[in-house]
Amino acid sequence: MSEETILQTAPPVRQWPALDLTGTDFDPVLRQLMDEGPVTRIQLPNGEGWAWLVTRYDDVRLVTNDPRFSRELVMDRQVTRLAPHFIPSRGAVGFLDPPDHTRLRRSVASAFTARGVERVRERSRELLTELVDELLQDGPPADLTAAVLSPFPIAVICELMGVPAADRHDMHTWTQLILSSSHGAQVSEKAKEEMGAYFADLIGLREGSTGEDVASLLGAAVGREEVTLQEAVGLAVLLQIGGEAVTNNSGQMFYLLLTRPELAERLRAEPEIRPQAVDELLRYIPHRNAVGLSRIAREDVDVQGHTIRAGDAVYVSYLAANRDPDVFPDPETIDFARGPNPHVAFGFGPHYCPGGMLARMESELLIDALLDQIPTLRLAVDPADVPFKKGALIRGPEALPVTW
Repeated sequence: MSEETILQTAPPVRQWPALDLTGTDFDPVLRQLMDEGPVTRIQLPNGEGWAWLVTRYDDVRLVTNDPRFSRELVMDRQVTRLAPHFIPSRGAVGFLDPPDHTRLRRSVASAFTARGVERVRERSRELLTELVDELLQDGPPADLTAAVLSPFPIAVICELMGVPAADRHDMHTWTQLILSSSHGAQVSEKAKEEMGAYFADLIGLREGSTGEDVASLLGAAVGREEVTLQEAVGLAVLLQIGGEAVTNNSGQMFYLLLTRPELAERLRAEPEIRPQAVDELLRYIPHRNAVGLSRIAREDVDVQGHTIRAGDAVYVSYLAANRDPDVFPDPETIDFARGPNPHVAFGFGPHYCPGGMLARMESELLIDALLDQIPTLRLAVDPADVPFKKGALIRGPEALPVTW
């Protein structure tokens, strides 16, 4: 088949602008792309060319779990993308394919198992209790994001990573600069370099350690020459940044509960359904803007009747997959009794988010603490006046003004 014929039969390339969306509204461009078909083509504001986009649940799982689609090949390409800056780190886990990807993740796997997460549960609950006590002591009104939703996940991920409490502020500052597109590429790159240098020192100090925190596990793996220091640093940076995503997810979660108080009241009345409800909220909330990292096809692959050629870039939308009506009946409805709920909010395949279990635990602890300890918690402003982050890759409120 000639290139001309391929272009004639392929779907048109749709422009997907960088939208600063507020609330929990679903991206209208993504909605249109989903309506146009299971496989479309997109052009994002930055990078070069166009990329395929798959939105149906089964296709998303296919692309993310099929070795014919590579993350590593993205390193040498200027793929169309959302962010103006693209700072891949060669050897970083996000840009590795198995078996190297598997080897690197194995070095820290124990920290993210059920046992590893349970290891920090009680300390996490203590940290949260302190934050909520301070919130109540200071009295209303308050910014729930600044008082609880931001410092809590920072403290928890630092606890899991083995980062001393005195360094939490620096970690938070670096993460925000890395995740924002509004400061420019140089600022983001400098922040990533500084965080990397910090972890290089910390991991170096932990070589030979028997500790259970991530820095100690990585230090021990480097000492055994199972991973290089560069690989260990890349993984540590990714995990640290990912840990703070809970701030935005929980911000959207509580915005939703406070603007739909009937949901919050049900969770107060039926505490036993909270774990299941957290999964449904994770399925529903639009936790990011546009799409994440792309993959490159290693060979020709047919998806829903479209031939994705070797060398083509492909994006998946986990947000769209979580609204697939063939998998989630009545997907626009928040149903706390939904079951099964095989959502892909944490991804799928080899690059599945290792912190999924940790994020669930944090969300459950936050709902327990805030709904039970502050039964009259409510927004202090009109929902339309809640400011949401601009130029952010991960969606969430800049502030969440509350009273009680």
